[in-house]
Amino acid sequence: MPPPEGRAGAASAGDAAGSGDGTTSGPAWTGPPPGHEAADHKTPHESDQQDRGPQDPGRRSGDAAGPALIIEDHLEHRIRRPIDLLRLVVGAAAVALLAIAGLVAHATATGVETDIATAGHRLPGALLALLGLAATLALLVLPVALAGRQLARGESRRLAEAVLTSAITIAVVVAANALLRLPRADHLYSALAVTRGGLAMTVPLDGYLAALAAYVTVIGLSGRPRWLAAVLASLLVYGIANLVAGHTTVLSLLITLVLGRTIGVGVRYAAGQPSQRPPAAEIAEAVAGWGIPLATMRRIPEMHPVTRLYAATARDGSHLDITVFDRDQEAADALYRFYRGVRLARQIARTAPLSQERALERRALLSYAAADADVRTPRVRALVRVGPDAFVLAYTHEDGVTLAEQPGEPTDTQLRQVWQAVLRLHTHRVTHRALTADRILIAGDGGVVLLDPGNGDVAASDLQIRLDVAQLLAELALHVGPGRAADVALAEVGAARLAGAVPLLQPLALYRSTRAAVRHRPELLPALRERLLAALPNGGQVARVQLERVRLRTLVSLVAGVAAAYVLAGQLARVNLIRVVRHADWRWTLVALVASALTYAAAATSLSGFVLERLKFARTLLAQVAASFVTLVTPAAVGGAALNIRYLQRSGLSPARATASVGAAQVVAFLIHTLLLVIFAALTGTVHIHSLTPPTWAYAVLAGLLVLILAAIAMPPGRRLLRARLTPALGQVLPRLLDLAQNPRKLAEGVGGALALTAFYVLCLAACVRALGGSVPLVGVAVVYLTGSAIGSAAPTPGGLGAIEVALSAGLTAAGLPSATALGAVLLFRLLTFWLPVPVGWIAFSLLERRGAL
Repeated sequence: MPPPEGRAGAASAGDAAGSGDGTTSGPAWTGPPPGHEAADHKTPHESDQQDRGPQDPGRRSGDAAGPALIIEDHLEHRIRRPIDLLRLVVGAAAVALLAIAGLVAHATATGVETDIATAGHRLPGALLALLGLAATLALLVLPVALAGRQLARGESRRLAEAVLTSAITIAVVVAANALLRLPRADHLYSALAVTRGGLAMTVPLDGYLAALAAYVTVIGLSGRPRWLAAVLASLLVYGIANLVAGHTTVLSLLITLVLGRTIGVGVRYAAGQPSQRPPAAEIAEAVAGWGIPLATMRRIPEMHPVTRLYAATARDGSHLDITVFDRDQEAADALYRFYRGVRLARQIARTAPLSQERALERRALLSYAAADADVRTPRVRALVRVGPDAFVLAYTHEDGVTLAEQPGEPTDTQLRQVWQAVLRLHTHRVTHRALTADRILIAGDGGVVLLDPGNGDVAASDLQIRLDVAQLLAELALHVGPGRAADVALAEVGAARLAGAVPLLQPLALYRSTRAAVRHRPELLPALRERLLAALPNGGQVARVQLERVRLRTLVSLVAGVAAAYVLAGQLARVNLIRVVRHADWRWTLVALVASALTYAAAATSLSGFVLERLKFARTLLAQVAASFVTLVTPAAVGGAALNIRYLQRSGLSPARATASVGAAQVVAFLIHTLLLVIFAALTGTVHIHSLTPPTWAYAVLAGLLVLILAAIAMPPGRRLLRARLTPALGQVLPRLLDLAQNPRKLAEGVGGALALTAFYVLCLAACVRALGGSVPLVGVAVVYLTGSAIGSAAPTPGGLGAIEVALSAGLTAAGLPSATALGAVLLFRLLTFWLPVPVGWIAFSLLERRGAL
């Protein structure tokens, strides 16, 4: 097949980034030319595998028909495969899910075991026993046979690693079995072990079976179908025979095998695998098959070693950049791409193909598409497979310097040329999607070359084109400043076209390296957006673009909500809520209900006090009731604040003033909450009540949180994050507090409302305790409520669900109430303050929306 034709191109990004001197010399294959090997001559790859050694001088290979091939190469002895890391994560997740299934689906697993046992008993007992014996013997013999095979092949190191991994696996299983015998793991222990008459007849996890799975994983049976079939058949028969005989459980068998394989994959990834990569001599031979005989090949150090890069010179004097895609790097960045694919919209974060064939096809297609758009990119000279595990792309090379390497800032002419090249791509509905400074080359003749277009799109959508524009805007702003970058873009692209890119100037939409650089310059994107918005004809109004499918905070809240629901379900299993309500003293329950209702009036008063403008009290009260509906699906400290900001904006306040008012209310409420907690905690020493001694684990949790906070503050990234979070908030809140200080009536209204809000909640909880016949002094109830409320506000669950119930019930129990009474009082309290207001809050929310107040 003749090599493809294409337009003139330039150097690849790897060559531009690493074309300097100082490459490491390594071994190369020396031998006769292809087709003239002696009968006993080894293949280049076999010779390289035997003779390879680091820091050996470069060697030459050639024949009488042409000059010798000069090679400077360095092949790694062992390779860590990204696919193993992916398997490790999936295996660990599978073990966790199986353990959860043992906790929540024990009955289902038992039913499966019963069905298997029933079906197995239909077979003759002798046959079943014979099959089980044969499978057991096979599982004992197979490791020995595999060991002999490894020794015969000269792979003693891999065999030693497999044996060591088996020992590690046995140690892990022994430790896991010991942990499962702890009282807190009784439920999972009973799901894994076979028990009769309350006594365990087997261990939860089989150490030998797990070690065998790890052993086979490290040795590796891919490409050996007979050995793989023998192992799988033996495991299947062994598992069925033991399930029928009642010697194991389904969950135990599955967790044992998955755990063993996961440990094996983890060791294999940590130790690496012997490299099977073709050396430079084989690559040169493959490229020569396309009619491009090479004279020299030099390995270029890669910043991100997903591919291998070589600078080559053909015998006709032309220069090439050769990129090698090794199969052992399949699934590189798969976890990161999966995370981005789940979090972001499909057109923003595409899932890259895991196979090298697909990646190669994409790069070649985009190279041809860019050339068809009359944009200078590296021209594809050869596209060839080298052996079973590598693919090669050879590009033409053109001297130049990238924007990242340029000693000074690029000129306006160069910036305009960059924009012109990108706009030609977009005219043909092609995008680059990786327009970084190290992929924009200023060629020797002054032209612009776009390197490595393989991340882009063909038949791109409008959104993908706007993403490309936003990426280039941000990247150029990093190098020439937001003002100059915006001015050149406005001159070349036009304000109307840039309007669609302005909403995309946010870190999530940018390329990975650009996103990392922008984080160190947080002022850059706001300044760039402001400069562009000022030039828009419609007064700086642009449509908002939703980039995220699911926010990270939403994912955390979802996981925490599931955990909280599980905890709450466990609590409800111990207490009948209907019976609690039925046996509660209706008089104290009515007092608690009134106190709960008064909390909304107190919240409305507090919010009005921190707003200098006049608010309608009835509408503000409805907004606080509506917040009870919002907190059903948002964390306690988030949903109400967002709703109040929206309400204040609809009431005529600017966004900045609305945010500052709500922020001031939250700051004052936090200070009052902390002050009251200290005061009431001190008063507990003067009142004769049961000691409020926290459990031992609470001290450990608090110590751990304190260590994490101090560690985060001690590190520069933690301090930068803290400043980034606090500085804007304090910049808005402090001026509002100073304005309120000049209006004592408003300040007293806000502080008084905050105090009344806390007082009514404490009164409600105390009334719930009384309604169930309990007795705790008001000071103790106040300490318990203030502590539980703080924990609930910090929890990421909707309305603090789960966290508040656990904290309050534990606090009341520590204050002297029986655990059943404490839990009943807390559930009654949450019924009155969280669940009952939800339908009323929905009505208030709908009413305010219809009136345009939200």
